[in-house]
Amino acid sequence: MDELDFENRIVSPTEIMGDSDSDNPLRPKRLEDYIGQDKVKQNLAVFIEAAKQRRESLDHVLLYGPPGLGKTTLSGIIANELNVNLRITSGPAIEKPGDLAAILTNLNEGDVLFIDEIHRISRAVEEILYPAMEDFAIDIVTGKGQMAASYHLPLPHFTLVGATTRAGQLTAPLRDRFGVSLRLELYTPEELALIIKRSAGILNIAIENDGALEIASRSRGTPRIANRMLKRVRDFAQVMSDGVITLKTAQIALERLEIDELGLDSNDRRMLTALVKYYRGGPVGLETLAAAIGEEAVTIEDVIEPYLMQIGFLNRTPRGRCITRAACLHMGFDLPDAQDGQIRFE
Repeated sequence: MDELDFENRIVSPTEIMGDSDSDNPLRPKRLEDYIGQDKVKQNLAVFIEAAKQRRESLDHVLLYGPPGLGKTTLSGIIANELNVNLRITSGPAIEKPGDLAAILTNLNEGDVLFIDEIHRISRAVEEILYPAMEDFAIDIVTGKGQMAASYHLPLPHFTLVGATTRAGQLTAPLRDRFGVSLRLELYTPEELALIIKRSAGILNIAIENDGALEIASRSRGTPRIANRMLKRVRDFAQVMSDGVITLKTAQIALERLEIDELGLDSNDRRMLTALVKYYRGGPVGLETLAAAIGEEAVTIEDVIEPYLMQIGFLNRTPRGRCITRAACLHMGFDLPDAQDGQIRFE
């Protein structure tokens, strides 16, 4: 399976073709409709209400956490709650300082500017962003040599909402300019079941509570994956159970899609199997493991490993990757002797 196939896995938390866009009805528009992330919602509600009472723009907001948890959705909610316009762009799309200057000078008073993957903006663009965030002004230099001229352009007060899956890659000066920093956590199956039932209602899909919970339990704690699974299970329900998603229909559909009860797919199981079959559970180096399963090391590191580590199925050690006791139990392997995260087969 090539890298493109990996990125289009149904259990991939990254956005793929067919996922909802910013105007999709599945995205909630108000905080009261946003399910989960209770601490984030409660704090945001206070910050937004305080800003509205003072008739000021909201402090710049940094949203960070794993992909697919609703950072883009929250940016739209912030704009809606403030009754202002939302402008959406991404770090890689802003290639030159002039690109950012054009965006900033077209903002209206109080507008929300959402920059996805903000950790990927270039250093030159970041330098322009500092005074814009702090002083609501930018300095533009035109021409060269004796013809050079500097212009100081005031900007309307705006709110920058930055989203990143890698907060550690943000430079300290940029991170410090965000007045509000919020981390989004993975969802519980119960929260995801509520999201699935809400989405099913919007899409006119009949679903039973047990069916929603079954999909939720295999969605890796991520709403994007849950909604994607819901659409695929709907197809099976339409053919097998008169359009109603029942527990049995959900189980059959997800088994056919090769997604087990913990959300592992065939690629996850293939890697864990290789660790045991070829390397007796590890430790094994990343490049060696990549060669064994015929994938690129970066694909394993960015696509497969994160979830396996989150659920305690994989350890990274100085000597390489090791499978854990929990993974062996789940996969039905002979139980190894695990000590301090190291796996040894006697």
